[in-house]
Parts: sequence; structure tokens; C-alpha cells
Amino acid sequence: MGFSIMILLILCSMIFQLVSSARLSLGKFGANFIFTRTWDPVFENFGALPFIYGTLVSAFVALLIAVPIGIGTAIFLAEYAPPKLGKLISLLVDLLAAIPSVVYGLWAIFTLVPLMRTSVQPFLGKYLGFLPFFQGPNYGLGMLSASVVLAVMIVPFIVSISREVITTVPSVYKEAAYALGSTRAEAVFKVILSYAKPGIIGGVILALGRAIGETMAVTMIIGNNVTISPSLFSPGYTLASVIANEFSEATGDLYLSSLIEIGLVLLVVSIFVNILARMLIWSVQSKQPLGKKLKAKIA
Repeated sequence: MGFSIMILLILCSMIFQLVSSARLSLGKFGANFIFTRTWDPVFENFGALPFIYGTLVSAFVALLIAVPIGIGTAIFLAEYAPPKLGKLISLLVDLLAAIPSVVYGLWAIFTLVPLMRTSVQPFLGKYLGFLPFFQGPNYGLGMLSASVVLAVMIVPFIVSISREVITTVPSVYKEAAYALGSTRAEAVFKVILSYAKPGIIGGVILALGRAIGETMAVTMIIGNNVTISPSLFSPGYTLASVIANEFSEATGDLYLSSLIEIGLVLLVVSIFVNILARMLIWSVQSKQPLGKKLKAKIA
């Protein structure tokens, strides 16, 4: 109990320290800090909207890329892969999760960014340039490149959690589906994924939390430009990146207080995302067997 209380005290002390250190910014800007798009250290006019925008856009684009790959890999490992091949792929997935963030950033600078600049972004601009998301100059650095790196980084989390949730589905459901003439694909998509859906969603949200808080790899390739643009080719900024880049340069008290308030916003968003994910994962664990919806799908 003492150690458990200690963990809660650490979290509370973090929140208290951030709030007290950001008191100057909170008092001057109030709620407008979240909705202001100006970041001007010279005239001490600060707003977090460009960083919130960059954080959310890069994280959600990363999810659009990572979720199909992660869930598809988890289904293959849990239901289709031979045991030896499944163990090998699982090992490789775990190794991806263990690679440091700065290594991902270096790989992105020397491999991904040139590929995006010479091949991917020109292709998207040529065939999808009528959409505002794929317009503008082609730098290689920018929101799209950062989102691809984030997708690679969060795929192992989606694969691991989704695979574990899928393997917890009672075998009686699969046997019932096969007994009624279902193919393996029908059993997977109509029965297994139906049961495991809350847990898979929880894993996706946990991966979203990782993407929101990622710092080093994103800072190295996102461009670090305080702007709000619908184009994924344009440079951007995130909450974590602006803290990493400008904290050592903050000279004024209001400047430093504003950066700490950005850290407070990031902490609140991360806590909310993780709580939501845990609730969804617990829901699949406490799910009553043979619920009405699942029985209807089997029938």
C-alpha cells in the first residue's frame, strides 16, 4: 500500500509542480493559450494551438497507417501463422519496440526523408494533388514524414496488445462458428474480432498515447515550424518538440512558464488517453460469455 501511495504521490507532485510553475502563463493567457496560434518569444505572446494541431494531426495520421498493419499482423500471428514463423515475427516486432527513438530519427533523416522527397510525395502530389492534404512544396521533412516514423514506432504496441486480446477469445466461439459452416475468415472477422474489439481499441488508444508523447524522432524530421497548414507536406511542430527545442533557450519568466504550461497540456492529454485505453481493455476482460450480440453473429 505504501509503494502504491508513493506512485500516486509522484503523479500528484508532477501535476502540482507543472501547475505552480505555469502559474504566470495561466494567469496572463488563461484559456486563450490553447486557442491562440501566435508563438512570439520576442514580444512574449504565446499560444499553443499550432503545437496542439501538429501533435494531433501527426498522431492520427500515424494511426491511419499503423492500425491496419498492426491489426493485420496480430490476426496473422494469432490465427494463421505456423508456430515457428509466429515466434520469429513476434521477436522482430518486440525488437522494433526496443529501438531507441533517436535511432528512428537518424534512420528517417538518411533513409525516409530522401525517399519521401524523391518518390512518395511527388507521387501523392501528382495523383492526389487536388486534395489540400497533398499540396505545397516538397521538402521531404514535414508532417507526413513524422507520421510515417510514428507509425513504425507504434506498430509493435498495436501488434502485441491485439495479439494478446485475440488469443484470449474462448475457443468455444471459434468452434461454434466452424460447426455452423463458417470459413476461417468469417470466424475471424465476425466472431473473434467482435469479441476482441474493445481490447483492440484499447491497444490502439495506448499507441495513440505513445504517438502523442513522442519527442526525439519527431523533432528531427517534422520541420519545427510554427504554422497550421492542411498540407501534410508542410513542416509543423508538436507539443513535445517545442519543449525539447526551446526549453534551454527560454530566458524570460513568461517564456519559461508558457513552455511548462505546454508540458501540462501534454500531461493531461496523455493521462486522459491512457485512462480511456485502460477502461476499454478492462471491458473485454469483464465481458460476459455468449453475449446476445455475439450469439447473433454466430447464428
